[in-house]
Amino acid sequence: MGVSGCGKTTVGTCLATRLGLHFVEGDSLHPAANFEKMAAGIPLQDEDRWPWLDTIAATIAVAATQNRGLVVSCSALKKIYRDRLRAAADGKLMFVFLHGSKELLAERMDARIGHFMPPSLLESQIATLEEPHDEDNVIAIEIAAPIENIVSAVMRELRIGQESL
Repeated sequence: MGVSGCGKTTVGTCLATRLGLHFVEGDSLHPAANFEKMAAGIPLQDEDRWPWLDTIAATIAVAATQNRGLVVSCSALKKIYRDRLRAAADGKLMFVFLHGSKELLAERMDARIGHFMPPSLLESQIATLEEPHDEDNVIAIEIAAPIENIVSAVMRELRIGQESL
């Protein structure tokens, strides 16, 4: 989880591969209207995000009822969003909060080609973000390190946290 440009897809894909789990790109679950808004530089509001989050929650719930692990990328910018996802997993959900400087995030977004999320929306994402520092089952990772180091750090933390899941 984290704002656009933090590496959710890259880290999530690598993490799923290392864990031998299925990966779901949360952005692929957005309704077309959300893509259109973001592509036009219009920030999403809660009413735009709820149907999307419900789709992600349903995906998580299916995996949870099947006792099957899953890695999902999702911005989950607000605590209320994360709580909805936690409820779908019956509390058995770990978040990896990918965070970094605004300059690094902007640099990454500027370098992307053909992505639906324009760099102009970074400010609105940062303004919306409620950092999960005091929440249970959150691994906070700084994104300046190479991807392999980030994934290895998450793996180390997951080994510690698995007893509580």
